[in-house]
Amino acid sequence: MIESPHYTPEHEIFREGVRRFVTRECVPHREAWQKDCKVPRDVWTRAGELGLLCPKLGAEWGGGGGDAYHGLVIIEEQTRAGFSELAFYLHSDIIVPYIELYGTDDQKARYLSRMATGELVSAIAMTEPGAGSDLQAIRTRAVRDGDHYLLSGQKTFISNAQVADLIVVAAKTDPDAGSRGVSLLILETADAEGFTLGRNLKKVGCKAQDTSELFFDNVRVPVANLLGGEEGRGFYQLMQRLPEERLIMAMSAVAQMECGVDEAVAYAKTRKVFGQRLIDHQDARFKLAECRTTATLGRAYLERCIDLFIEGRFDARDGAMAKWWTTEKACEVLDDCLQIFGGYGYMKEYPIARRWADARLGRIAGGTNEIMKDLIGRSL
Repeated sequence: MIESPHYTPEHEIFREGVRRFVTRECVPHREAWQKDCKVPRDVWTRAGELGLLCPKLGAEWGGGGGDAYHGLVIIEEQTRAGFSELAFYLHSDIIVPYIELYGTDDQKARYLSRMATGELVSAIAMTEPGAGSDLQAIRTRAVRDGDHYLLSGQKTFISNAQVADLIVVAAKTDPDAGSRGVSLLILETADAEGFTLGRNLKKVGCKAQDTSELFFDNVRVPVANLLGGEEGRGFYQLMQRLPEERLIMAMSAVAQMECGVDEAVAYAKTRKVFGQRLIDHQDARFKLAECRTTATLGRAYLERCIDLFIEGRFDARDGAMAKWWTTEKACEVLDDCLQIFGGYGYMKEYPIARRWADARLGRIAGGTNEIMKDLIGRSL
């Protein structure tokens, strides 16, 4: 049981529903979805029907009116089932808040309730071939042309793009204004002339989560789709939302650590080496003790961060610290856990191998860990 005054029995009821959905409607198809490198579109609609999308969105917009622990519950249950790459969190907890917090009344009315039901699936396009963590370096342009913008450029590593009906695109509306020249545009992909969905990229891990290249060739986007209705606010909006994105990555990292340690301990209790259980060998037992301690510390730190977020006291430095530490430790712990399995740990059919590969993304996505340390250092 999570030890937090913000975690209630209602969260546990919600957990039961998430677990049923993941176990019954997702896990049986995991291998096929990983082979296709994407999750079918109707899975999103089904998740919306069950109230598993947008659990934090205000009830007036069709959401669950919940908190960050609802998001944690979804991530934990996916991870425990070995299916951490279901990117519901990206849609619900990262993209939807952009519109809920910064959108105009018209944008909220047009999109939020449809995003809660799964009628609209979303993606966010920030990264470019020459601009990753340095968002000020993006080259995608949005040039005003009457009551439209002409959007041109290229994006890469964009999750959910293969099924997205709506993409929030970061673009330069004033290339000479630095960070103040960045704006966010809401692109509806259906019948968007000049928009091309590129390759579904093949990744080391998180294989069922589609990741794509995007191309824009003078795509006409209505001025009414400028997020918030004011140019030059995009960089501020992105910076305000990144701490929560990094908190979500910490949630995933801690869940992966805990599951990996559980699996390694169970294996070490059954595997015989030189006539003894593996866990009876001091080296293996000590290594597992270190892993369990790290995972336990990560859990305590994570819950403290979630509480701060719910209370409105979680800032950019907190996000950077939580993200880099938990994702680094997850990689260390999962590597040690894989080693416990020996050769079997390197086989894809073992969950520990998938966890090891999936966790590696955490040190890169949402800003590399080197960038996180730089952000923290600047605040000292």
